[in-house]
Amino acid sequence: MTFDIIPIDPLVDEDLATQWIEVQKRSGEADWGDDHCAWALAEIQGRRRGTGYSFVDLAAVQGDSVIGMAAVAMPLLDNTHLALLMLHVDPDHRGQGVGTALADAALGHIRERGRTVVQADTETPAAAKEPAGPRFAMKCGAKCAQTVFRSDMTLPADRDLLRRFAAGEGVEDAAAFRIDWRLDEIPDEWLPGLAVLEQRMSTDAPQGDMTVEEEDWTADRVQENLDWARNAGRRIVQAVAFEGEALVGFTQIEVSANSPTLGYQQDTLVLREARGNGLGLRLKATAALALMDELPQVTTVRTWNAHDNRHMLAVNADLGYVRTGVLQVWEKTLG
Repeated sequence: MTFDIIPIDPLVDEDLATQWIEVQKRSGEADWGDDHCAWALAEIQGRRRGTGYSFVDLAAVQGDSVIGMAAVAMPLLDNTHLALLMLHVDPDHRGQGVGTALADAALGHIRERGRTVVQADTETPAAAKEPAGPRFAMKCGAKCAQTVFRSDMTLPADRDLLRRFAAGEGVEDAAAFRIDWRLDEIPDEWLPGLAVLEQRMSTDAPQGDMTVEEEDWTADRVQENLDWARNAGRRIVQAVAFEGEALVGFTQIEVSANSPTLGYQQDTLVLREARGNGLGLRLKATAALALMDELPQVTTVRTWNAHDNRHMLAVNADLGYVRTGVLQVWEKTLG
């Protein structure tokens, strides 16, 4: 089979980019059916207008058709040794060398830019017997650096139970903490505290064997992320926990315009010094109630948690999450 690997610019080549991102959607549907996750083109374009990463985007083209896609994101603010690779092949063209050609081309660009570690994710349904993604990753010489469980929560859930969780019922020091939340518009005064929490995500959350360094977060970086999500048409539910005037915990759920019935759980963290007070459960219950009240079209919240994050997995079980699959983070060190 003859095809070419070409660079594309999603901000300029919109017709080609539409086909390119559609490959990711079809690839996900082949593995997951209606439960697939996919980026919208507006979200991809928004990321490329940001300041936090540089990108290389490649397409496998046969005639006028895109049959494979690869996207490389390289952090600019921290972890400058790292390159993040996303790669998908149209289901009708798998097993014909397209993925290998895309991977080789992407690795060439990554080496040229001096990055030494490549990370890529594979996501496999719980019922899959012969997952192709992990096999391909191992064929490329990558090793699994972290295993993450994917789980779904169905909405609407038991409102009374969620209210009790959100109130901290049964927690001795519940009154020492205040829970608040916002939809879409996040107060400026929250941004510095959210920056601290995002930075601590890179040190306090389980990282497995990933070769990563502490991230560098500022209020401006938090604001840029929020602006990107809103400009791409995403709705944002942000719940936070205060001890006095200090932010000590947060959780965020985003709902894409591309899939308005699905909420994507983003980061959740409680600072180490505030743990043991049921705040993770209170925050996630508060966010679920906010979704039910403000965005009732959302019928599923999807989350990903490290397999050794026992506390957050227990919180999810209390909330009614059901495990649906496994995400693996693969790493390859470049010589």
